[in-house]
Amino acid sequence: MTATDRSIELITAAAQAAADKLAHDVIAYDVSDVLSITDAFLLASAPNDRQVKSIVDEIEERLQKELGAKPVRREGDRESRWILLDYVDIVVHVQHSEERVFYALERLWKDCPEIELPADAKATRGKAAEHARLQAADDTGEPDGEW
Repeated sequence: MTATDRSIELITAAAQAAADKLAHDVIAYDVSDVLSITDAFLLASAPNDRQVKSIVDEIEERLQKELGAKPVRREGDRESRWILLDYVDIVVHVQHSEERVFYALERLWKDCPEIELPADAKATRGKAAEHARLQAADDTGEPDGEW
């Protein structure tokens, strides 16, 4: 079994929305062969709580406006460290970068096929590591090579 066309459409729109709000490390997995409750997972992260919330809000707005999809469940709003949007066909996880590293959802789903994402979403790969490197350089006062 593979993810349905509708699931791919939702994942693609959600990934583009996340990338537009500067999410880090956007990736999607087809989990339809191992889970019966959903077809696909989208994972994205951000370096702070406000950006996590902004990414989630953009995904919700975009899917509603463009595809008429509303989540059946939204969890994690209080702290905005890990917000989950359940659209039945897909589940979107937007995590604070620290939670993303700690829970390492990619490790759990690495055996599932990746879903092809828009170029903007693919371009977010490695952004969390880059952000952490720049943040560490700022904290130590060392130049990062950029002027």
